[in-house]
Amino acid sequence: MDQKKVFECPQTVCDALFFQKIVVVSVAAAALAAGGCGGAVDVNQRPTVVATTTIVADLARQIGGDQVEVVSLMGPGIDPHSYRPTPRDADRLARADLVLASGLHLEGKLGELLERMGRRKPVVFVAEAVAGAARLDAAAGIPDPHVWFDLSLWTACIDPTVVALAEQVPEAEEAFTAAGDRYREILLAAHEEVKAAVATIAPQQRVLVTAHDAFRYFGRAYGIEVVGVQGVSTESEAGLADINRLVDLLVERKVPAVFVETSVPDRSVKAICEGAAARGHEVTTGGRLYSDALGESGSGAETLESAIRANVAVIVEALGGAAADSGDAVQPQAAEPVNAPGDIANAP
Repeated sequence: MDQKKVFECPQTVCDALFFQKIVVVSVAAAALAAGGCGGAVDVNQRPTVVATTTIVADLARQIGGDQVEVVSLMGPGIDPHSYRPTPRDADRLARADLVLASGLHLEGKLGELLERMGRRKPVVFVAEAVAGAARLDAAAGIPDPHVWFDLSLWTACIDPTVVALAEQVPEAEEAFTAAGDRYREILLAAHEEVKAAVATIAPQQRVLVTAHDAFRYFGRAYGIEVVGVQGVSTESEAGLADINRLVDLLVERKVPAVFVETSVPDRSVKAICEGAAARGHEVTTGGRLYSDALGESGSGAETLESAIRANVAVIVEALGGAAADSGDAVQPQAAEPVNAPGDIANAP
């Protein structure tokens, strides 16, 4: 389990004390979960699967169905890069029968707690099933963790999830395998639809500018240039040079829209729009994209497939492509013009 703390800031004394408290809580909760009241575990009780993110939780639900109880530590709109674990998280992890994480350093500050839990119970990092040759680098040989944005690549996470669930409920192994096969077909079909939809955008305008650099797998898989204001991790901050470089790109390529994300603040994206407006090129925020988290209940983006479809509908509409005919696609969110030029883009 090679989970280096690459995206963490240097740990302060306060951080160390915080994690000590987390570990104490997790150990106590594990003891209670193991001991209970001295009675045997109800054989009819479904195993509890704790997933770190909404995307991993969706994977577990697609395959596990009603055979397991799936709990997501992080809810909709939560950024996993900067997420700080709580004592409640430690309790949930300690009481879980199985923990599913994305891995490849996505979970950031949660990584240390997952490492400790892995010594006492199954902790599976599903994205580590993606072949090394298929991974993109974030920096200095560290992998970009956002592999789910290539739906064909995310299918590599199905088999390890099937195996992990089957170890919890052996009698349901065939059902898990069949569900995994169905889910693979769904993702691969959606993969082809996304490629076709992005291809309707004019080549010059096939530029996706987003709040942070989470969409590089999406760009490689579906033929669109991707530029993030921040780096792969939201722990980094965009500087003035980054803002001005992106303003130059938008003006030169006449890109009509940029995009904010549901789990990342949009201040840098707004600064870019304001900088372009100051140079006579109006850019809209084309809508909010789902990046590191899925949508809330009722959003129409509660699953990975539906969130990707929602994103594609927004991107294609904002960049001038043809709207998808699929009845499953979520309607694009309205574009939102940004008017006044801002100080940050005009600074010397």
